[in-house]
Amino acid sequence: MIAPQKYLVTREAAEILGLSHRTLEKHRTYGTGPRFLKLGGRVVYKVEDLQTWAESGGRISTADRVVLLPARRHNAAKLVQAQKLALAKPMGAK
Repeated sequence: MIAPQKYLVTREAAEILGLSHRTLEKHRTYGTGPRFLKLGGRVVYKVEDLQTWAESGGRISTADRVVLLPARRHNAAKLVQAQKLALAKPMGAK
């Protein structure tokens, strides 16, 4: 039997990521944060989506490109470019 999916509310997700819940809310508002779901009126996160988002910020060197954008407004082109980099470049690849 498959165990039911556990979803985390914003405060729980922020705690796992080591962020304040306000920072995670800002990331969600600006489109720079992890993937989330709306169940009814509640925002929830899957643990694997949090892990994927956090790992997309992994680097080997300070010269590596920035993939995770800060929690502030960005133009659409910059968001698309960051998303493409996150999908195309596996963690640790040069």
